[in-house]
Amino acid sequence: MRSSHTRSVILGTGSELPARVVTNAALEQLVDTTDEWITTRTGIKERRILEDGKGNSDMAYRAAQRALRDAGVEAKDLDAIIMGTVTPDYPFPSSACVLEDMLGARNAFSFDVNAACSGFLNALAVADSFIRTGMIRHALVLGSDTLSRLLNWKDRGTCILFGDGAGAVVLGATHDGHKGILSARLKTDGSHVKTLYVPAGGSLKPASLESVKKNEHTIAMNGKEVFKIAVRSMEEISRQALDEAGVSIDQVSLVIPHQANLRIISALAERLKVPMSKVMVNLERYGNTSAASVPVALDEARREGRIRDGDIVLLSAFGAGFAWGAAVIKF
Repeated sequence: MRSSHTRSVILGTGSELPARVVTNAALEQLVDTTDEWITTRTGIKERRILEDGKGNSDMAYRAAQRALRDAGVEAKDLDAIIMGTVTPDYPFPSSACVLEDMLGARNAFSFDVNAACSGFLNALAVADSFIRTGMIRHALVLGSDTLSRLLNWKDRGTCILFGDGAGAVVLGATHDGHKGILSARLKTDGSHVKTLYVPAGGSLKPASLESVKKNEHTIAMNGKEVFKIAVRSMEEISRQALDEAGVSIDQVSLVIPHQANLRIISALAERLKVPMSKVMVNLERYGNTSAASVPVALDEARREGRIRDGDIVLLSAFGAGFAWGAAVIKF
């Protein structure tokens, strides 16, 4: 366990899911697939899609408001806003900057973190470091993504998987040595960049008529390779985070993994020797919401009473990059 006297504690959580629901049956009308095929292979039954004319920050704003209200913290008291996202409103500035203005958080510095589905855990680790060093006292940390805007709705291998959402937590500084973020571990392996990525739209291949015609602004993925590496990597980093926290897996009350695929979640639970009754699963309703996945599940777990004072929770995620991470938190 880290020796710092100051530690980050989660003061409040919040989430936002768009109203529009797209079921597997609806996708049957778009691509060659079936509800049974999607459910069997992924565990997903439906996902939420952000309405036209709205941006990533609109979802993040509502999640942030709920988290601030839950924490009893006002926007003016925030020192930092850090958002994990790969779908900002604009190429620049950051969605966190847009959100700062929406909230009126005039005393906060703001920036985005791009680590795909691990974005929230990366943002959480950064905010935790700022608090531990005494640089800040309150941080709003978010995972918010609108991957529906990056989907090729004719590619049945990807369009069935993803949805939109936002989740947020408010972190505060505490000197209580018995609660808070006990550990956070992060890892990347850039040799797998093209296993899961969006080929065009960056400086290497700017938008053009040709890139649009070729659907190169949408997600390209080798699903089998992602699955193979995700399970092993999440297990390894989860064990590292537990070791750093000085916590055994038996002491963990709830595991909240990235909600990408039920097979990945089940395989992770089996490797960690954790019963599925101690694993938070909500992907059947939302699909893979990228950086929003873990904080949305965390917020739902708290509201459902699955996290109580004194409980130890393990968060774990894996995403494009490849980038993965884990955190151990005592509530």
